[in-house]
Amino acid sequence: MGECRLVRGRGAYPGKQGLEYFEGVSVESAGATGLCLHRLVLPPGARAEPHLHEGHESAVYVLSGEAVMWHGERLEQRMEIRAGDFVYIPAGVPHLPANASESEPVVAVIARTDPNEQESVLVRPDLLDVPLR
Repeated sequence: MGECRLVRGRGAYPGKQGLEYFEGVSVESAGATGLCLHRLVLPPGARAEPHLHEGHESAVYVLSGEAVMWHGERLEQRMEIRAGDFVYIPAGVPHLPANASESEPVVAVIARTDPNEQESVLVRPDLLDVPLR
């Protein structure tokens, strides 16, 4: 049987996606074996690099702010997201979240089935030139 652990917010780290994450529960911080959970703050106007998570599902809960996320093989789909929304991202689906506001940050809690925070992140530079609608 495992041991319960308390993880206090210890600061931020840069993710491969080009955003700053606040460490939460992961294999590194708590010995998790099947999930990671962290907080993300998207500054006004910020956006991630197009990326996917190989073999791992993600779930997002938006605490505050408004975001937009392009997703799909060529980022052809657009989703508008606001505080109180839950978002499910299947394993292997390319996506690119962005803050829709020029003045307010977006704050979200993100859970993923990969206990290693950045291991399953695959940046997709081939999607950088895709026109976003």
